[in-house]
Amino acid sequence: MGQDVDDRTFTREDRTRYREKVRRCLDVFARMLSEHDFSVGEPQIGVEIELNLVDDAGDPAMRNAEALEAIADEAFQTELGLFNIEINVPPQPASGDGFAVLERTVRRDLNEAQGKAARAEAGLLMVGVLPTLRSEHLGQESLSPNPRYHLLSDQILSARGEDIAIVIDGVDRLETTADTIVPEAACTSTQLHLQVEPDDFAATWNAAQAIAGVQVAVGANSPFLLGRQLWHETRIPLFEQATDTRSEELKAQGVRPRVFFGERWITSVFDLFEENVRYFPALLPIVEDEDPVAELEAGRVPSLAELLLHNGTVYRWNRPIYDVSDGRPHLRVENRLLPAGPTVVDTVANAALFYGLVQVMRQSERPVWSQLSFKAAEENFHQAARVGIEADQYWPSVGTVSVRELVLRHLLPLAHEGLAQMGVDAAVSDRLLDVVEQRCVRGANGATWLVSAVERELGRTGDRTDALRTVTRRYAELMHTNEPVHTWPLD
Repeated sequence: MGQDVDDRTFTREDRTRYREKVRRCLDVFARMLSEHDFSVGEPQIGVEIELNLVDDAGDPAMRNAEALEAIADEAFQTELGLFNIEINVPPQPASGDGFAVLERTVRRDLNEAQGKAARAEAGLLMVGVLPTLRSEHLGQESLSPNPRYHLLSDQILSARGEDIAIVIDGVDRLETTADTIVPEAACTSTQLHLQVEPDDFAATWNAAQAIAGVQVAVGANSPFLLGRQLWHETRIPLFEQATDTRSEELKAQGVRPRVFFGERWITSVFDLFEENVRYFPALLPIVEDEDPVAELEAGRVPSLAELLLHNGTVYRWNRPIYDVSDGRPHLRVENRLLPAGPTVVDTVANAALFYGLVQVMRQSERPVWSQLSFKAAEENFHQAARVGIEADQYWPSVGTVSVRELVLRHLLPLAHEGLAQMGVDAAVSDRLLDVVEQRCVRGANGATWLVSAVERELGRTGDRTDALRTVTRRYAELMHTNEPVHTWPLD
C-alpha cells in the first residue's frame, strides 16, 4: 500500500528542504552500511498479494472499504482502486516445510476473507489484470479515498503536465488517455520479499534482474485490458505508462521513467538508492522532524523517512528496501514483477522458482550477469511480457532459446539446488517446482488459459463482453479449487 500521508499542497521551499533532507539521509545510509549490523539469520520468505474485488456478474466491485470492514483483519489493507485490496503475509522461515506453511496460511486467510467479503457483495480474485475492467471503471471516482493516492495522482499528473497516454500494441491495439493514475490500479501483483545482508545485496539484485524475463514468461496472467487482447503480461507496459511523469519531449531527451528496470548491474545496494536521489525529482516532498545524523550519533537506528518515501515513488521491478524492525536495520529485495494468481499454489510455485534461482545464482563463481549485458536482460523481460510462455530468451552459453526449454533443461535444476541450500524439504520443493515444470511442458499458464477460454466462449456467443464475464466467473471458481492452472479445463 505504501506509506500514509496527509493531503496537502507543496511549495518550492518544501521541495528544496526535502532534497536536502533526502541527501542527508543518503549520507547516513552510506555510513550505516559500513557501521551497522544488517545481519540475516535464517532465510525468511515474505509475500504480498494484490487482489481484485468482483461482483456476482464478474464485474469490478467498487467496495473495498465495505469489504475491508467485513473482513476486519489487519493483514488485509486498502489499495489504489476501489476494486482492490491487498493481503500482507508475515515473513516466515523458508526451511523445512516453510513454503507449504506459506501456502496453507494464504489459503486459509483468503478463504476466510472470501466468506466475510461476500457480506459486502464482493468476491476476491487473484489475476494480473481483471478481464472485465471497462473504461468507466478507471476514472477519478474509482480512486480509493486515502489521501496518499489522490496526492500521488495529482503530483504525477502535475509533473507530466498533460493526461497520461496508454498505448499498447498486442493482438489488438489499445490507445487511450487518463487524467488520474487509476489505470495503475488495474495492475495487481504478487510481491516477493527476500532479506539480504549488504555484502550479498548486489549479487542478489543482479540475479533477480537476470531472471526477470523467465519469471514473467512462466507466470504471465494478464492478457486482457478494457476488452482487448494485448500482451500476455499486459501489467508490465500498463504500469510503465500509468505512472510515467515524462512528457514526449522528456522521453526524447532520455529522461528515465519512474517505472524503472534499471540500466546497469550494481556493485552495492547504495547504487540503487543513490540513483533514485540523483535521477528522480520528489513526488511527495514531505519532511519529518527526525535528524538522521543525530539519531545515528546517539547510537539509535534512524528511520531515514524521506529516503524511504522517495524510494517508494520509484517503481523498480526489483526494488531495494531499507526498513527498521525491533530496533534493527535490514535490507530486502522486493520482487514486484509477477502478477497475482491464478491460484495460491501457482503463486507459491512462482515464489519457489524465484527464491531457488536467486539463492544459487548469487553464489556463482562466474555469475550470469558477468556474461549477459544489462540491455539483453531488459529485452528478455519485455519480450517475455509480450509473448509469455512461448517467448524466446537470450541466455549465456545457450544463446537464444525458448523460455520453456531454458527452464526445463537449465534453470529448474538450479532452482532445486537453491531450495536445498535454503533447507527446504525435498518433497515441498519437488511439488512446487513440478508446477513450473508442467507449465513449461504443456505451454500453459494463466494467460494461455484466459486467452483460450475467451476464444472458446466467443465462439459460442460472439459477444466479447459476455465472454469476458463468463470466463472471469469460471476463473474464480477454478481459483478457489487451488488446482494449478496448467490442469484447468476450458469448459
